[in-house]
Amino acid sequence: MDKVVEEVEKVKKEWNEAYSKTQDQIKAIGEYGKSGRSKEDENNSLSRLNGIAQDGLALLSSLHFNLDLHAPQLPTQQEVDSATELLQSWKTLTQNLRMSLRNANLQAKANLRKAAQEERELLLGGGEESTVRRRNLQTKAGMTSAAESITESLRRTRQLMVQEVERNTSTLMTLGR
Repeated sequence: MDKVVEEVEKVKKEWNEAYSKTQDQIKAIGEYGKSGRSKEDENNSLSRLNGIAQDGLALLSSLHFNLDLHAPQLPTQQEVDSATELLQSWKTLTQNLRMSLRNANLQAKANLRKAAQEERELLLGGGEESTVRRRNLQTKAGMTSAAESITESLRRTRQLMVQEVERNTSTLMTLGR
């Protein structure tokens, strides 16, 4: 088999894999923020998922470029024409992926808004569940406030220590003369 043909087949295989992975990432973005998702999904931030999807799109563009370079070097005109048609279909598929990514991001934002609204309703609503949620949030807020207070106190203590060291250094310098 000709080296160019082998390279073209390799590019085709890589493109199919990258396309599939990018589709999965875009689907994950569209599902982001929906309730009932696994903790593993929640660990991926929306910006991280978008970065991975953008990397996938960049890889697809790179593979498109590689095929575009190799296509004219194929041994027969029929293979060149086939590669040219494939390039056109890849271009269309990539454009569709970009639109899907945009729509998935819009869906993710809507999901996040909806989840926030549901959380608000649970917190403001009556009943035992909302009371427990409020208590948990108050506890978390209290812990955060205490941690911030301690951090600020430590900052002030450190500053006082730095000033004292500077004063002692100055005193020692004066006595040393």
